[in-house]
Amino acid sequence: MNYQQLLTPTITCSGSVVDLDLDALVERGIKGLILDFDDTLLPLGALVVDPAVAQWVDRAKALFQVWIVSNNPNRKFLTTMGNLLGVQTIHAANKPSRKALRRVLESMQLTAAQVAVIGDRLLTDVLVGNRLGMTTILVAPPGPSRIFWRGGLIRRLENFLVRPIGG
Repeated sequence: MNYQQLLTPTITCSGSVVDLDLDALVERGIKGLILDFDDTLLPLGALVVDPAVAQWVDRAKALFQVWIVSNNPNRKFLTTMGNLLGVQTIHAANKPSRKALRRVLESMQLTAAQVAVIGDRLLTDVLVGNRLGMTTILVAPPGPSRIFWRGGLIRRLENFLVRPIGG
């Protein structure tokens, strides 16, 4: 797989995760979802999950096995949020390392082809999912990042750097 393929999501959603059509994923044969947390389910720096996102996660749990795998190092915060959403979590995943996602695949007892990774970043979420052969879905953040340099600025820099690679 070349750089362009590794950094190209299978699906690009112009909106946030709540705009993602879950029924279309079922039709693709997806049985599990691995969700990023910061700037995917919750704006970076926010402390409360939007009710629309919580409802979307509830619907996703009815259709798929769902995990949150985040690079966020704060175990207590991520565990609390996972408990509120009723989803198992892995913190400090070091994406694009594949180690945490391999653990989730083993726990789900699914193949990589049966799982989709949903996130807001090309160089973490999309790259790790593509490296494992998963469906990768790039979504827009659910709101403005409260920590601009870690959210919006890094995402803009990432898109700028990836564009020349993609040709």
